[in-house]
Parts: sequence; structure tokens; C-alpha cells
Amino acid sequence: MKHLTVFFIAILMAGNAIAQTIEVCTSCPISTLKSAIEKAKDFDTILVKKGNYKEHGIIVNKPLTIVGKNYPVIDGQSKGEIITITADNVTVDGLFIINVGTSYTEDYAAIRVKNSKNFTIQNLVLEKLFFGIYIEKSRDGKVFHNKIIGDAVEEYNSGNGIQLWHSKNVEIEHNFVQHVRDGIYLEFSTFCTIKNNVSSLNIRYGLHFMFSNDDTYQDNTFENNGAGVAVMFSKRIKMYNNIFKENWGTASYGMLLKEINDAEIIGNIFEDNTIGINIEGSNRITYKHNDFKNNGWAIKVRGACYTNHFFENNFLYNSFDIAYNSKVNDNVFNRNYWSNYTGYDLDKNGVGDVPYRPVKLFSYIVNRTPETIILLRSMFIDIIDFSEKVSPVFTPDNLLDKNPLTKQITW
Repeated sequence: MKHLTVFFIAILMAGNAIAQTIEVCTSCPISTLKSAIEKAKDFDTILVKKGNYKEHGIIVNKPLTIVGKNYPVIDGQSKGEIITITADNVTVDGLFIINVGTSYTEDYAAIRVKNSKNFTIQNLVLEKLFFGIYIEKSRDGKVFHNKIIGDAVEEYNSGNGIQLWHSKNVEIEHNFVQHVRDGIYLEFSTFCTIKNNVSSLNIRYGLHFMFSNDDTYQDNTFENNGAGVAVMFSKRIKMYNNIFKENWGTASYGMLLKEINDAEIIGNIFEDNTIGINIEGSNRITYKHNDFKNNGWAIKVRGACYTNHFFENNFLYNSFDIAYNSKVNDNVFNRNYWSNYTGYDLDKNGVGDVPYRPVKLFSYIVNRTPETIILLRSMFIDIIDFSEKVSPVFTPDNLLDKNPLTKQITW
């Protein structure tokens, strides 16, 4: 028993010897983050006190916890990348990082995680940046509670706020991103969770991801971005309870879906967008409990979209509910609420007795001749839309909601 006690005391003392705290301040013996990293041993904590540290090219090549006290400023002086993490088990917390270098050949970032796992990047403020947080070939990490404010003006000389490339199982939560090229960008990144973020006022997309399967996007707000959100070439995506709002422009939309298969889009709000969802080549998607409100087009189907299910959604006061450019249709619309529905419900069961045909002939015409939109409120348009309802010629005769609800759905 005595020997066992001595053994545990030795282990405890060894642990204390390994894990130490190194203080960094402008008047301390260690006055730079670089020198603190050089002196630190594995699993030490570096405490950076309030001050202004003019550093760039900082390499974190050992497992460390770097914590800022009262948001010390790490100023890269626009000379290049500021912090690069190449080790596992690294935490960076509470720094104010500014003045990332701009390059047309390299993607300089305020903080880059490269070939790492079990990392945490949290509570950072990033300003005057090229790329913000860049996760490259890394996995099992967290990007939490960061504020990223760029000053992007044009796409060609700006970077993204949070970017993942060839990464897996990364949680991106409670971040605030503005004024960059793409707020959040994923490419070849799987099993990631993007939750409770706000991405707004970005030059191109609030969210942009390609070739990234099995990801979940939940409770995010994408508002007033240049072209909205783009979701491309991915499978088994789950998009729950997000807000897509005020994405206006001739080439803008709340969300673009291109070559997306076997996805779930549930509980989202699409409000005040030129196009709520622009769909192309996307199949076997479930759209349920979404609100489409005050959009130009709620949903615009470009073609090659099959076996999709639109179930119990609200279509509220859109100029056009559905635009469709093909006479071929096997998509199912059922039990949706349409504010433009003028049918009746004689048995008072909450379901209209007359099916609703959501594709107007005029939307078909505007798709081909955009200038005709000037006739939107004219009586002539009401007449041709009525004639198409009676005898469909240009729109799919089987594209209808056989059980339209007579009251807006709440959930």
C-alpha cells in the first residue's frame, strides 16, 4: 500500500512538472508569443497578457493551450500568415488578431490549422484579414464563439471567413462573420456540424460548400449576402431551422442547390429573397416545415430534379410560388399551405377540396423572357394564368398539391 501511495505521488508530481504556465507580456522576460512557444514544453499553457504584439509567422508545433487575457492584440503588420498550428491537441483562446497579409498566390490566414486533430479555436476576434480561420486536412476540432470582420470589397482580392478543406468531424458553432468573400466555406469536408452561426453582408456567399457529404447545418442565419448560400455536389446534407433572408440581386437567391442528393431541408425560413431556393440537378430531397415568405420566387426548379418531396411547407405571399422549366415531373407536393390558394373546404377538415396548381403560366413566360415581369400585376396575366389552370399546356399537368391546407401551418 505504501509503495502504491508513493507511486501516485510521483505521478502527480511529474504531471505538475510537465504542465506549466508561461506568461507573456510586453515587460516580461518572455515578451513574444514566438519565444514562449519555443520555451514551452508539451501541454504547457501560455498566458498572453493585454498588450500589442507585432508578430507573424507564428508556428505552434507542440500541444499547447494559448490563452489571451483581456484580448491582447497580435498584429501581423500585413506581412503574411499570423498563426499556423501543425500539432495535435492545441487550443487558442481569447486573442485579437489583425492585419493578415494579402497575396494572390497564397491563402494567408489569421489562424491556420494544418494536419492537426483535437484542436479548439475559440473566443477570437479577427479583423483586417485575408482568410480568417483556415482548417486544412484536420479533424476532430472545434471552432467556437469567434468574431470575424473583414473589409472585403471585391471577390478577387478577398478570402473567406471560416474555411475547411479536406477535414472531418469539425464543429463550427456560435461564430459571427461579416464582410469577407464567403462567410463559411467547406470543400471535401465530411461529418461536420455548422450551428448557431451568423453570416451576413459578405461579398459572395454566406455559406458555400462543395463535395462535402454528411454535414449538418442548423440554426444559422444567412442574411443580406451577395448571392446567398450555395450548396453543391454533396450528399446526405441536413439543413435544419436556418434563416435565409434578404439576399437580393439578379443572380441572387436564399439558397442554390446544385447536384445535391438524399438531403433533408426542414424547418427553415426563406424570406425576402429574389429566389428562395434555386434547384438544379438535385434529387431525393425532403422539404418539410419550411416557410417561404415574400420572395420573388419561392422555389425555382431549373431541371433534372426528381423524386423530391415538398410536404407541409408554408408558401406566403411570394410573387411566384414555383417556377418549372420542364413538362416532366415526378416531384410530390402534398399538404402545403399556399396563400394564393382560392379553393374551398366544404367539409371543414382543413384540406382544400380542389387541388392547387402552383406553377403559373406567367412564371414560365418570365423564365424565358425576363422583361415581361413588368406585366406582373396586369389583368391580362390573370387571364392567361387562369387558362393554364383549366387546360395545362406549358406547365406539368401532374405538378399539383392534391391536399392543399386552408390554414397556415404552425410548428
